[in-house]
Amino acid sequence: MVVVGADVHKRTHTFVAVDEVGRKLAEKVVAATSAGHAEAVMWARERLGSEVVWAIEDCRHLSARLERDLLTAGQRVVRVLPKLMAQARKSARTRGKSDPIDALAVARGFLREPDLPIASHDEVSRELKLLVDRREVVVAQRTSTINRLLWRVHELDPAQAPKARSLDLAKHRAVLGDWLATQPGLVAELARDELADITRLTEQINALAKWIGARVRGIAPALLALPGCGELTAAKLVGETAGVIRFKSEAAFARHAGVAPIPVWSGNTAGRVRMTRSGNRQLNTALHRIAVTQVRLNGLGQAYYRKRIAAEHVPSRVELRWRSMVDSRRRHRQIRCRGGRVGAGRSRGGASACSP
Repeated sequence: MVVVGADVHKRTHTFVAVDEVGRKLAEKVVAATSAGHAEAVMWARERLGSEVVWAIEDCRHLSARLERDLLTAGQRVVRVLPKLMAQARKSARTRGKSDPIDALAVARGFLREPDLPIASHDEVSRELKLLVDRREVVVAQRTSTINRLLWRVHELDPAQAPKARSLDLAKHRAVLGDWLATQPGLVAELARDELADITRLTEQINALAKWIGARVRGIAPALLALPGCGELTAAKLVGETAGVIRFKSEAAFARHAGVAPIPVWSGNTAGRVRMTRSGNRQLNTALHRIAVTQVRLNGLGQAYYRKRIAAEHVPSRVELRWRSMVDSRRRHRQIRCRGGRVGAGRSRGGASACSP
């Protein structure tokens, strides 16, 4: 087997091939275009044979097109975390930093950690992620605009400040707009302009939410049936998971989501765990949102939470353990099934992905 490490950039990609023990075999630089990617595949077939694994530095925006082109060409692609490259560079004999050195570090990082995530096509989750990310960007723009508007209103008359977190509602914007229409001067004019921006951004946010909801209802009805999981949270879970079949087990998915607890080893700490700061923080946030909601609702989540409090009498530690586990096994299976529609199918072992 030959491993081709890739150091990706905006305009060029550098590839370095190594054998099973990490010896450098060949090097290639191509343009960061589909034609350049095809050239790299042809180079690998002519020089390296058919048993080739492409190890790509995990820089999603820079490497996404390369991954898609390689997968379309029938190549096997894995993603290498950037931190693994740093370890490989420290142990290398060469000094300094360059694209070939980085590509070599990527290839050797895969050889040292062969159980890395496998890249795969999943257009459904990618489209949901694009929509959710776009909505979050627009929400951030609206929040920034609201903050600027509040300062202008404070400058005009602090007594006219709207209620906290109320400008997303049309009636509160209308009241503020009527008052601003009576105020003279440049500050009032700028405030009216920013209020119009808030209205426009709110309409865009609502339209994106409806678009996301329409898609996720057909993709993940099992997630929507889960208490505490709304349309936006379900879309976040599906989008950030990016194809659940790429995880070898439910435990691997929990580790990726940052909800797998870490044992505490130092001192007299038998049986104690701590929260991990690693993993996908967006997935972690979505799971935490579901957990906090289930604690408030009557059901299995609240019953489990109260049971742990009664058993341990340490709410802070119980809160940590509740957030860490969040029933990741059940969530993993529901994302995998996608309600028996999009994404359902056979797992790697040949059994149904929804089987227990």
